[in-house]
Amino acid sequence: MVFDKETQDRIDSWTSAEYDKDTVAEVQRLIDGGEETELVDSFYKNLEFGTGGLRGIMGVGSNRVNKYTIGKATQGFANYLKKQFAGQQIKVAVSYDSRNNSQAFGHLVADVFSANDIHVFLFDELRPTPVLSYAVRYYDCQGGVMLTASHNPKEYNGYKAYWNDGGQLVAPHDKNVIAEVDAIHSVSDIKFERRSENVTLVGAEFDELYIGANTRLSIHPEAVKENQGLKIVYSSIHGTGVTVVPKMLSSWGFNNVHVVEEQAKPDGNFPTVIYPNPEEEEAMSIAMRKGEELDADVVMATDPDADRVGVAAKNPQGKFQLLNGNQIGSLLVYYVLSSKKDKLELKENDYSVKTIVTTNLIREISDSFGVKCYETLTGFKFIGEVMTQLVGKENYLVGGEESYGFLIGDLVRDKDAVNSCAFIAEMTAYFKGKGKSLFDVLIDLYIEYGFYQEKLISLTKKGKAGAEEIKQMMVDLREDAPKALGGIAVKEIRDYERQEAHNLLTGSKSQIELPKSDVLQFVTVDGDVISARPSGTEPKIKFYCSVRERLLDRESFSAVSESLEKKVQRIMADIVKK
Repeated sequence: MVFDKETQDRIDSWTSAEYDKDTVAEVQRLIDGGEETELVDSFYKNLEFGTGGLRGIMGVGSNRVNKYTIGKATQGFANYLKKQFAGQQIKVAVSYDSRNNSQAFGHLVADVFSANDIHVFLFDELRPTPVLSYAVRYYDCQGGVMLTASHNPKEYNGYKAYWNDGGQLVAPHDKNVIAEVDAIHSVSDIKFERRSENVTLVGAEFDELYIGANTRLSIHPEAVKENQGLKIVYSSIHGTGVTVVPKMLSSWGFNNVHVVEEQAKPDGNFPTVIYPNPEEEEAMSIAMRKGEELDADVVMATDPDADRVGVAAKNPQGKFQLLNGNQIGSLLVYYVLSSKKDKLELKENDYSVKTIVTTNLIREISDSFGVKCYETLTGFKFIGEVMTQLVGKENYLVGGEESYGFLIGDLVRDKDAVNSCAFIAEMTAYFKGKGKSLFDVLIDLYIEYGFYQEKLISLTKKGKAGAEEIKQMMVDLREDAPKALGGIAVKEIRDYERQEAHNLLTGSKSQIELPKSDVLQFVTVDGDVISARPSGTEPKIKFYCSVRERLLDRESFSAVSESLEKKVQRIMADIVKK
């Protein structure tokens, strides 16, 4: 087997006495077995922070999640914190989800921080990501770490790093931490020995602080009281949501919550699903069946670290249908803004936020209420960054992204499925009191603002070869950009890497006022928006399509939906090259 020098050097270093015997033996097994592809994928690079932090397949190697890559990341983060907050007693919060090894990694992270004389607030049991974000803020920490790979398959784990605002690391801190991590060249530079006096365990009593703060955000408690028997089906999909979501719903006054028992036990093997992702109908299928059996009002499910939530509502035919993230986000934005307006609580400095690949229906709704709508790069950390930048100047109300991440109120700086579950339940109760289902309200929005239909296609390209293929696909799109998609002329190309928008009709170019990001968007003369971007957390390239048409009445819903779906298929056939 012949590898490039950097890969070979990494492989050689991992067979040295610096590493424990089991690790060395596993690397040697791969070498002796001629596992060339596995060796390349495990060692061709170091894990890097993407849109969701450090994430990868568990196993030996510099490009795998293991005690050494976790330890190295934590030592680098500790070194950076000590430089940034020199002379201060530094505090961090640490939590973990239900994934295999998450608890062990969580304790390892606490060990390294404590050994660096950093005080750690370590959750004594698994807890959701948003609870960790809240803890960073509550304990006035300088940083935080959540051990999770969110909705990735069971082979994955990861490391979300947080700054003192409770948001995930953004520029310049993300790159600076990586520089500190890369500066660690020896395992001996990592301090693994815990100093117990620097670790404070956080118990279930913290849940009440988080739940109480959220309950005070309720907009229509009277609607909950009138519909407290609202029939809710909830699944945690073997994750952390079960620890807090049922208690949150009960605190808000909902007393008819049915937890999906088959998926209630935290389990990193996620035995009842292929992927623990509420974006997937397969992952929601057990909860939706229970919803049908019980004739529920709403079905909800959260991913393993409970920062994303999927929702199913009854469609006009009375069958439960999975809503996509754009639809859920639009409903929440409308509910919050319309309710605030009815209560005369909207202020001039209120705002909402969405990402560049999230439906423009959110902007339309915000504009109609006179509420400014900010737009960020993909990743909720950028929404959190806007929130932090505008503290004391403007008032955040609601925001979200198409990948099922939402937040109402500013208690945390990350997407929060626990908070969202409570508001989705309250929203359902409120509209039920007006004789409407969530699907009814969605159709109302389409009639008022236009029928937006979106689709996401993800292509998985694993390993080093896959990463190179994804990179080449983006190069090809830039060098040979489509002039038409689905038979519709492209009006504008937005290249976020070059920070430039090019109007093909006039030839004019303008600057994009967002940080550089490997994203391309194509806007057609019809106003359709098609986006291409490599995932920052998974070995995928993602293609997003959003189309829009007028909807004159409820009776036309099915016909217009079918027409838009055909249009989406034509467009996607032109841009997605498998």
